[in-house]
Amino acid sequence: MKIIYNDGHVDECPAELELHVIRHTAAHILAQAVKHLYPDAHFAYGPATEKGFHYDIDFGDKTISDEDLPAIEKEMAAIVKQNLPIKPFALSREEAVKLMQERGENYKVEHISDLPEDAVLTFYQQGDYIDMCVGPHLCYTKALKAFKLTTLSGAYWKNNAENKMLTRVNGVAFADKDALAAWEKQMEEARARDHRRIGKEMQLFMTDDLVGRGLPMFLPKGYTVWQELEDYIKAKERRLGYLHVMTPCVGTVDLYKTSGHWDHYKDNMFPAMEVEGETFVLRPMNCPHHMRIYANRPRSYRNLPLRIGEIAHDFRFEASGTLKGIERGRHFCQNDAHLFVTPDQIESEVASVVGLIRDVYKDFNITNYRCVLSLRDPKDTKKYHQDDAMWEKAESALRTVLTDLGINFTEEIGEAAFYGPKLDVNVQPAVGAEYTLSTCQLDFCLPAKFQLTYIDSDGAPKTPVVIHRAILGSLDRFMAYMIEETKGCFPLWLAPVQVKTLPVSEKSLEYADKVTEALKDAGIRAELDTSNEKIGYKIRAARQEERCPYMLVIGEKEVAANTVAVRSRATDATEVMTLEELIAKLKSEIEAKTL
Repeated sequence: MKIIYNDGHVDECPAELELHVIRHTAAHILAQAVKHLYPDAHFAYGPATEKGFHYDIDFGDKTISDEDLPAIEKEMAAIVKQNLPIKPFALSREEAVKLMQERGENYKVEHISDLPEDAVLTFYQQGDYIDMCVGPHLCYTKALKAFKLTTLSGAYWKNNAENKMLTRVNGVAFADKDALAAWEKQMEEARARDHRRIGKEMQLFMTDDLVGRGLPMFLPKGYTVWQELEDYIKAKERRLGYLHVMTPCVGTVDLYKTSGHWDHYKDNMFPAMEVEGETFVLRPMNCPHHMRIYANRPRSYRNLPLRIGEIAHDFRFEASGTLKGIERGRHFCQNDAHLFVTPDQIESEVASVVGLIRDVYKDFNITNYRCVLSLRDPKDTKKYHQDDAMWEKAESALRTVLTDLGINFTEEIGEAAFYGPKLDVNVQPAVGAEYTLSTCQLDFCLPAKFQLTYIDSDGAPKTPVVIHRAILGSLDRFMAYMIEETKGCFPLWLAPVQVKTLPVSEKSLEYADKVTEALKDAGIRAELDTSNEKIGYKIRAARQEERCPYMLVIGEKEVAANTVAVRSRATDATEVMTLEELIAKLKSEIEAKTL
C-alpha cells in the first residue's frame, strides 16, 4: 500500500502504520462528505484512533442524529469512487491562518495559535476539501477500501467542559471488506452480549433520567444476583480473618483534604454540600473512613494484620460519555478492604490477596487476564503525591513481592493511584477492550497523613503500611462482566430464578403450585408460570428470555405419577424424577457452585 508523506514523497506503508493511515484518511473523507451535505459545518479534530476514527464537528444550528449517518456514508462512498488524488502542501503561519479564515475554519485558526512559533504547518487536499494535517495519508481516495460510520457522541472542544460541545462522528475503517465483515460480526456478538440489553430483558436493573444518568437501580432479580455475589465474597473474606464494617456514604471535605483526595481527585467527585457550617461530599472511595476506624483506638503489633472489609457505596462524577450501564456508573459498590500491616507482613498479606484473587477467578472460570504493576509517572507533579523516597520504597517493595511470588506482570508508567503503586488484574471480556477487575495497592502515604501508629515489639510507635485491595472490583462491574461472559445464563447458584415451574394446563396447576412451594421451602428460588400461554411458549420464554437453568414441565402424567419432568437450559434434555430427587440434585449443584 502506497502512502504520501507531508513533504510530498510517496513510499510503501510500514505494516505498523497501515491501519492508522487508512483511518486518518477516512476521517478526512468523512469531513469532506459532511462539508458537501452541511456547508455551514466547521471542523475541530479528526484523528485516527485505536478503534477507528472520528471527527469533532460544529454543525451550527443543525441537529443531526444516527439516522443521518447512512447519507454521510453514501457521500463518502461517492468521494472514494471519484478517486481524488490526496496531495500535501506547506504554508507559513500567516498563509495558514489566512487560508483557514477564508474557509471559515475558526477551530483550525485557534489550533494554529496553540502551536509553537516554529511549527511546520502542512495541509492535505483532496478535491474541494483541505485539512491541516501532519499525515501521512493514502495517495488516492479510492485506496480506502472498507469503512463504516458507527455512532454519534458529544465532545467538548479541547476536551474542556467550559468550551462548546461538538458532535463527534465515529467510524471504523479497515484494509479490506473481509476485515470490515469480521468487525461487524464481532459487533453483532457484542450486541448479543451487551449487559445493558440483557439486563433489561431479564429485568435485572434499570436506569431512569429522572433519577439521574449513571445511577442504575437494581430490580428484584438483579438484586438477588447482587446479594449472592456479596454473600459469596464476604464468606471467603471471613474465612481469611477479614472484619466487615459499614461506614457512611458522605464525609467532610476536611477528611478528604487530610487523605489528599481533595487535591488529587476532587474533579471526579460530586460537588460539595454546605450543611450547618460544615462541608460534605459524597465519598468516591472508602480508605479515609477506614483510616479513621483504625485510629479509633490504640493498636499493637500483636493486633496486626488488621483486615477491614466493606461492600461500600461510592459515588464518582464520571463524564456522561463514559457511562455504560452497571459496568461504569456514577454510583457503584466496591468489594473493598484495607489491610493494616507491619513492613515484614507485606509479602505474606499481598500473597494472601493474590491467592484470593486466584481462588475467585477459578470459581468463575476467569482465565483470560493479565497482571500489571502500575507505577507513577515521576514527571506528573499534579496527579501524584510528591515524595520520591516514599515512591521508590513502595514501588520497590511491591515489585519485589510480586517477583518473589512468581507472578508474571508487565509494568505501566502513569497508572498508579496518587498515593502508591498497585497490582492491577486486567480481564479480557468476551467482547470489547480489557479493563481492571481486581486490584492490590501498596500505600506508605495515607497512614502517615492520618498519623496512624502501632506500638511495636520494642515499645516504640511505628507507622503501619496499608494494602488497599478489591477482589470483585465493584459488584456492579463484576455482575456486568458475568452477564456478558455468560450472555445472562448464570450458573444455578447465581441465577435469580433457579427453577421455573411450567404447568401444561389448568388441570396440573394445583400440583405445579405445590411443587413450587416445596422448592421454596427447600431454599430454592422457584417461580410458577400461571399464564395461559401454550407450553412451548412457556419453555421458550423461561429458557431464552429469563435464562432459567431448570424448567419443570408439569402435565397430567406428572401429576398422576407424583413426579416432575426436569428440562435443562444447558442441554435442553428432559429427565423425569421425584421432587425429593430434584431438590437433592439442585442443592448439591448450588453448594458446589457448579459452573
